[in-house]
Amino acid sequence: MGHDDPVGRVLGRRQVLLGLAALGVVGCSPAVVDCVVRPEQMEGPYFVDEKLDRSDIRADPDTGVQAVGTRLQLGLTVSRVDGDRCVPLPGAVVDIWHCDAAGNYSDIASEGTTGRKELRGLQVSDPDGAVTFTTVLPGWYEGRTVHIHLKIRTTTPDGKPYEFTSQLYLPDEFTAQYLATGPYSSHGPADTTNKTDQLYALNGDQLLLPTPTRVDSAPAYRAAFSVAMDLANAKTAADDAMAPGAFPTP
Repeated sequence: MGHDDPVGRVLGRRQVLLGLAALGVVGCSPAVVDCVVRPEQMEGPYFVDEKLDRSDIRADPDTGVQAVGTRLQLGLTVSRVDGDRCVPLPGAVVDIWHCDAAGNYSDIASEGTTGRKELRGLQVSDPDGAVTFTTVLPGWYEGRTVHIHLKIRTTTPDGKPYEFTSQLYLPDEFTAQYLATGPYSSHGPADTTNKTDQLYALNGDQLLLPTPTRVDSAPAYRAAFSVAMDLANAKTAADDAMAPGAFPTP
């Protein structure tokens, strides 16, 4: 499949409201959010199916050594398109993985990190389609803007496997600020931003996290993002796998 092609469709707030009105549920909920079918982006060479079912992905599970960096609590809500609305998708396997403050991925031979498993993990979505991860803000590596990889695996209504793979981005202004602080500053400023990143240029604006909010006096942040999927889209459903470490980017 073409990993970088936009897929699915966007149901704007007006469409969602019209759909809910037809069902007689407008006004039953205090907030109605956009139902956005996000675009896929390539998996990249650094996914390893560790099957680490955990919310806090900061530490290597074998050694307990924790990745250094500023804490980020990332909440994701997964839903599926049902006509003109989105409904929660429980039971979906949601993986995230990203590089550390120095720009390295764990458990990749070419990175010299074989056997380490920090900054990788999965959660199974709850009845509301929600998962929450505790991680650190990602670092950067040559040729790519700061990003977090995302993979969602579920089944279609007729029981066929469905796999959605993409990347999430942070606002340039926010990344510039935290990359200037320790431990990120020792790696220097990023050589690529959202504005100059080749993958972000395709459809990254649809994958941009809102600016994370500070959660307390200590350096820690929170962000939330929703992902709707069209389970009828066979192109998106296809296996997105690549060989780990096959090439340097993205």
